[in-house]
Amino acid sequence: MSQGRGDSPEKTVQIRRCSCVVKGGRRFSFTALVVSGNSQGKVGYGYGKAIEVPLAIEKATKQANRQMKDIPLVEGTIPHKVIGSYRSSKVILIPARPGTGIIAGEAVRAVVESAGVTDILTKSIGSSNPVNLVKAVMNGLESLRTRETVATLRGVEL
Repeated sequence: MSQGRGDSPEKTVQIRRCSCVVKGGRRFSFTALVVSGNSQGKVGYGYGKAIEVPLAIEKATKQANRQMKDIPLVEGTIPHKVIGSYRSSKVILIPARPGTGIIAGEAVRAVVESAGVTDILTKSIGSSNPVNLVKAVMNGLESLRTRETVATLRGVEL
């Protein structure tokens, strides 16, 4: 895990090596999955491919910073229970009381920590592929709404 520029710490979730057999031997390429956030309700992920690891991480970081999304937070946790899914990966995100901490696997933890969540319970179901898990968590976080948002959408006063 490395630190990015400015106030957005980045976390490298996964680096993969792929080989292509050519006339002179094997040619390697690398992919990197990076999660970036400002720890105050903004988070994004990026996936970069290059012939060297640092270049792949740099590309993924640029994409992660471009794709930042706003996540509603309530006192260090999420407003309500939500299920995020992407392909065959499902992630259940449950709000937790202060002091619980982050109960999550590596890929899910990277996303919720970068978003600034301090207390949450999670359970991943289905595929444990880190790329799909990150996308499933982002899907779940993007569908979160606060009470105030729902009230304004319905035109009701709390």
